[in-house]
Amino acid sequence: MSKTGELAHLFRSLKAPAAARALPVLADRAREEQWSYERFAEILLGTEVSARDSHGGEARIKTARFPARKTLEEFDFTFQRSVKKTVIEHLGQLDFLHARENVLLLGPPGPVSHCPLCVRHGANSPASD
Repeated sequence: MSKTGELAHLFRSLKAPAAARALPVLADRAREEQWSYERFAEILLGTEVSARDSHGGEARIKTARFPARKTLEEFDFTFQRSVKKTVIEHLGQLDFLHARENVLLLGPPGPVSHCPLCVRHGANSPASD
């Protein structure tokens, strides 16, 4: 097996496609700039970590199978005046998750289904990690 084929197999086994894609360019750059092995490994692994961070939230949202994709920015607070914007925006900060507290929303369909979807979407985004 060639070195390229062996490396491709290892990257697949590690489930590291971003590192596999970055390898040829980074290897050439490392040779040109005479990087240490540690520096090369740091940059290559950093590429994979960055890719996972940017795509991780999307995967969690897809896995959660939410019925719709909604954000707090889309919510029309003028339509549903009984919903307090400050309360919903506070929920959107996800402090209750870090405090391990529960939230209960009661009301008619519409705002009560939109708001939890927004909060769940925010909780599954990479920024919430």
